[in-house]
Amino acid sequence: MPPLLHLALAQRTPRMGDYTGNLARLGELFARVDVLDPRPTVLQLPETALTGYFLEGGVRDVAVTAGTFADDLQRTYGERAQPLDVVAGFYEVWQSTLYNSAMYVTLGSEGPIIRHVHRKTFLPTYGLFDEERFVERGFDVRAFDTSWGRAAILVCEDAWHSLTPAIAALDGAQVIFLCAAAPARGTWPREDCVSRPASVERWERLVRDIAEEHGVFVALTGLAGTEGGKAFNGSSFVAGPAGDVRVRAPVFGEALLPATCDLSDIARARADVPLLSDLRTNLPSLRAALDRVGTHAPAAPYDVATAPATCVPRDASAGGPPPLTIDPALTEQWLVHFIRDELARRGFTKALVGLSGGVDSAVTAYLATRALGAANVTGVRMPYRTSSPESLAHAELVIDALGIPSRTVDISPAVDGYLATQPDADPARRGNVMARMRMIVLFDLSARDSALPLGTGNKTERLFGYFTWHADDSPPINPLGDLYKSQVWSLARHLGVPSVIVEKPASADLISGQTDEGDFGISYARADEILNWLLAGYTPSELLARGFDPADVDLVRRRLAGTHWKRRLPTVAMLSPTAINESYLRPVDY
Repeated sequence: MPPLLHLALAQRTPRMGDYTGNLARLGELFARVDVLDPRPTVLQLPETALTGYFLEGGVRDVAVTAGTFADDLQRTYGERAQPLDVVAGFYEVWQSTLYNSAMYVTLGSEGPIIRHVHRKTFLPTYGLFDEERFVERGFDVRAFDTSWGRAAILVCEDAWHSLTPAIAALDGAQVIFLCAAAPARGTWPREDCVSRPASVERWERLVRDIAEEHGVFVALTGLAGTEGGKAFNGSSFVAGPAGDVRVRAPVFGEALLPATCDLSDIARARADVPLLSDLRTNLPSLRAALDRVGTHAPAAPYDVATAPATCVPRDASAGGPPPLTIDPALTEQWLVHFIRDELARRGFTKALVGLSGGVDSAVTAYLATRALGAANVTGVRMPYRTSSPESLAHAELVIDALGIPSRTVDISPAVDGYLATQPDADPARRGNVMARMRMIVLFDLSARDSALPLGTGNKTERLFGYFTWHADDSPPINPLGDLYKSQVWSLARHLGVPSVIVEKPASADLISGQTDEGDFGISYARADEILNWLLAGYTPSELLARGFDPADVDLVRRRLAGTHWKRRLPTVAMLSPTAINESYLRPVDY
């Protein structure tokens, strides 16, 4: 009878680039594995488990040979008599070339025995990913023998291409170990009312389909934590050969997830649904078809132009961008985790929030308080002599509601001292001076109190360029920067921000009577909807075909196209082959 295979999936949050420190932390993990009952045969770690994923040019600093990686794991495992198989992702140097790899190694008294090294075959180089710039592709997928049976390894995007798991199953794999570092995306509510990122649902559907189609177990272990604002799913789980989820870990945080796989379930699943057998039988003809399409030239070396639709319904049946509706509980959990993790990575335990009396800074303060505790968040009010008294009062409402320490710094003397030398300064210049003076205050208090300033700007403002350059955008982390204003209002209601703050017209309060929507010439609701479509890749003409107002679309398009420069670092003349942020690339938290 096939054995029971005991697994432990270790969801980890490595410190970026700290191979040695992350390796040392494995000693604690091995000790936890020792006391599990039953003791696991295999411990699985995620992709890039000891270094973090988004290292950019730092990959070359942390990549090691497979032999070095195995020896380091064995040294940490120590003199334990009982063996342990380990699956772990790492950046590898092989034949003087860098790879994103994963290893299956047996640790124990006989020293490390490397059973297999898989080099990631599909490297995502699109959207937020730039992997092929820093590592090379692998070109092989195969199963291998272990003490308990036959296994295969895939790394993250490998699983998104149906051929790779099919090859592994055809090669006899009973268990496919999938090591992933998948950034979470999608805050909209789910139909089943389960609060988790949309990307987690997509991953689960993918893995369950792999398991069911091929009659194999699939164990997915995901990286956790945040890197440069990107929160990894975590959400490790095991899918059985009938496509059922056997165990599941939580999103985002670290976890150690035990699982037991009855390998005899494979035969039962394949008897019920013999898809793998069908594939094996038809493989010769399919191989010929693959050879044919692999060498087949396109019919024409150009695309035929088609006229755009004159009218397209603006509903789900006609497609469209992700919904603007958010799951506020998930969003809260996500951003609380982000604040806590990002401050820890930078060595801070305290935060400063400049409280304007508006909804954005209020939401940021509420999130920071839930992440760090009220004693570790200071609200800073920075009025100018012409500021609205209501703004000061509403900021005090937030301070009192949260019970956080506060400071009030009147910026009038500093602003007026400079503006006295600039008698011709118009209202826009005066407003910019106020905004930059507020950042001087926050960063000076940061240096004094060892507290990190938090940004409060929302996505709509950032896309419209509605902020003062090197002022509102200066704080090093911003929890709200990927939420449209309408989504911030939704989150504010969920968090319990006082309704008087949520319902009042948004205003930068730099000029008397100023409102955001008055400056824009369009409401946030209409702007957010148009921005959502444009950022999803739809053209202005496609929006017009869906019934959007031409003047609104043109206004939003012009604001978006004219403010890219405000969302980038200063342009530096590139003279050398090692230009910073062009050739010399390191992530912010490396």
